[in-house]
Amino acid sequence: MAATSRADGPSRRRLLLSVPVLAAPWVVPETAWAGGQLEEPMIDSVRTALSSAIANTAPPVPVFSSTAARLAYLRWLSAMSDRLFGRKKDFSTRIEFLQTVWYESRRARLDTSMVLGLIQVESAFRKYAVSSVGARGYMQVMPFWTRVIGDGDPGKLFHMQTNLRFGCNILRHYLDRERGDTFMALGRYNGSRGKPQYPNAVTAAQSRWIWNDPA
Repeated sequence: MAATSRADGPSRRRLLLSVPVLAAPWVVPETAWAGGQLEEPMIDSVRTALSSAIANTAPPVPVFSSTAARLAYLRWLSAMSDRLFGRKKDFSTRIEFLQTVWYESRRARLDTSMVLGLIQVESAFRKYAVSSVGARGYMQVMPFWTRVIGDGDPGKLFHMQTNLRFGCNILRHYLDRERGDTFMALGRYNGSRGKPQYPNAVTAAQSRWIWNDPA
């Protein structure tokens, strides 16, 4: 996969810069294109539901209803691994990442290709990507979410599964708030609700990750 250039995303408000403190001292800060989710009032029932979704730490082990479903998943995994090779050269790292994206997106009732497109736009598939407003990790989750629905430790947003779980459940929350309107939900995720640049960029990136099973 070719390296991400400015053409891969919209003309953003600004280039987001690295923050100086990361999860570990040996991690080199990386720049990322990202907006930031806005902290908004949330009723107790919604906060409780989101907290419950995040707290369930079941490992990403897919369960299939049939052998055919499992074989379809393995074909998807192979195809996506080939497409992601340019971003993640190490085979085991690449497979673990894809398995977790598949699991967490399905768990949150999201289109996996859309989640991969969002990750491409937000962080260019970089685990330790950070932004000037503090968004972290693959899905550029704002640290305030760990206080609102987590245990208050923003450092955990650099953990792959934790970041993907937060990101997928936050996007699901925004989709529910927008009554299934993907355009508005994606804008809310980026902190640019109602503006077309970010949703259009995610949709364009998503096209790379759409897969039609040839079987």
